[in-house]
Amino acid sequence: MDMNRLFSALVVSEDTNGQFRRTIVQRRIGDLPDNEVLVRVRYSSLNYKDALSATGNRGVTRRFPHTPGIDAAGTVEASASPQWRVGDEVLCTGYDLGMNTDGGFGQYIRVPGSWLVRRPETLSPLACMRLGTAGYTAGLCVLGLLDNGVQPANGPVLVTGATGGVGSIALMLLHRLGYEAVAVTGKASAHAYLRSLGTASVVDRQDLLENRDKQLLPARWAGVVDTVGGDLLAVAVKSTGFDGVVTLCGNAASADLPLNVYPFILRGVHLVGVYSANSPMERRLRVWEKLAGEWRVDLEPISRVVSLQQLETEITAMLAGRTTGRCVVDLEAGA
Repeated sequence: MDMNRLFSALVVSEDTNGQFRRTIVQRRIGDLPDNEVLVRVRYSSLNYKDALSATGNRGVTRRFPHTPGIDAAGTVEASASPQWRVGDEVLCTGYDLGMNTDGGFGQYIRVPGSWLVRRPETLSPLACMRLGTAGYTAGLCVLGLLDNGVQPANGPVLVTGATGGVGSIALMLLHRLGYEAVAVTGKASAHAYLRSLGTASVVDRQDLLENRDKQLLPARWAGVVDTVGGDLLAVAVKSTGFDGVVTLCGNAASADLPLNVYPFILRGVHLVGVYSANSPMERRLRVWEKLAGEWRVDLEPISRVVSLQQLETEITAMLAGRTTGRCVVDLEAGA
């Protein structure tokens, strides 16, 4: 492998005034981290964590210059791992990719072999990245409901942050599996979009938050998929029914949880934390198998594919809360 081979990548750098800027540059393969497996990236996807890294958020990325992109789908081009051979089709989602290890917004990544998953035969690289970390996380949330006994017959399941990647895919998965999925949004313009995903009904965020100060609320939900945290999560827990399950995976609104113990000791509500980046490989393979098989949904209608050059517009829109669905990055477009 020619370590001087050049490839295109989005690089976030810090100037002498502490300001961060994003540029597309030519990098050398030899500049990538010294890990076992070199992968030529065909597609990546944009997640909120990527947008934060792209702004210089040191809670996500400590060292700059840096290439974000916590997702990647591509082909092994060189391997020092006995697990992977040249030509293998692979996925990499989570771990340290795109955080402090150069990520999928470059045409090559070099990662430990233990981070990789073989691409499911029923999913193209593009389909895999329409899912990406968002789809995998949504799958983990749904698995959390199922593994803790929430069945469609138990009642409706509430999904917060419903227009985002995780929320949108969670709604589609729940509908696919026969659940009555209820979406929460503060965007009146998003109702038609949410219903197109199979949403049974849409609840206005402010209506849900109206009685947030009460210690317990009328039981409404058999389960909850929460992606936002804060007051909305607290209200969702307080309005979950007996033996209901609340899965939580994000903190887009707040990392705080203003809550008392009554939902837990009076109704037996289960609070299940979902972590995707470092989830065990056994669980990772289980969820990808389901996403490629019995849980398979068509994400093309809620996805858009952009080039590396168009990514700046998408990052800005995501940070402003103006995006819905999924954004896939084609690393070969415009190359």
